[in-house]
Amino acid sequence: MTKIIMNGCMGYMGRVIADLAQKDSQIEIVAGVDIVDDGKADFPVYRSVGEVVEEADVVVDFSSAKAVNQLLKDCRAKKLPVVLCTTGLSEEQLALVEEASGEIAILKSANMSLGINVLLKLVQDAAKVLANAGFDMEIVEKHHNRKLDAPSGTALALADSINEAMDGQYHYVFDRSQVSQKRDSREIGISAVRGGTIVGEHEILFAGTDEVIEFKHTAFSRAIFAKGALEAAKFLKGKAPGRYQMADVIA
Repeated sequence: MTKIIMNGCMGYMGRVIADLAQKDSQIEIVAGVDIVDDGKADFPVYRSVGEVVEEADVVVDFSSAKAVNQLLKDCRAKKLPVVLCTTGLSEEQLALVEEASGEIAILKSANMSLGINVLLKLVQDAAKVLANAGFDMEIVEKHHNRKLDAPSGTALALADSINEAMDGQYHYVFDRSQVSQKRDSREIGISAVRGGTIVGEHEILFAGTDEVIEFKHTAFSRAIFAKGALEAAKFLKGKAPGRYQMADVIA
């Protein structure tokens, strides 16, 4: 049994995870953390992980970037592993994550779905062949109109995965409206679309002379992220301090 503290329990993803956890005999949410409490949770709700009195094995975080600093502080104090699903972290916060991983186990992933994590590997293989053959690379991501950060953490992870395969030779371009010039062959273009209730869509285009190859992942439900987060929590229970990824979970 893996006992979880759900950080951001009153948010949409927090509620989805709570529902899925009730159907999983290997998971129990012993407490939640949120700045609001509507009284509908099946577990006690606190305002911070530091206030939680229940014993837990791991924290699952789907909150907001502004809550991450306190979360890391509390988890370090309690020696609690954390599945960190919140995106849009600043460079300073990413440095705090690295620092905290010296004391606790942290699994941080821009996207918790199995499909995206397989795609991260596929685009590396494609880039090694196609980029060297002169193909241009573009990433287009689409999300609902309530998403705060742009581009998405997943889009950046895909770009980073490609760039890693190419030994860091590429730079990213997020906006072409301010300049009028030919496309640089060493760039990866990243575009963001926001609208309606789009759960998540990521498309990677390899555009060459007279041919285009496209990789695409579409999320039809946020449940895929919740399922991944719960599997990550099971994996992280009892792990030594350090940084972990979804690739470790699905290996």
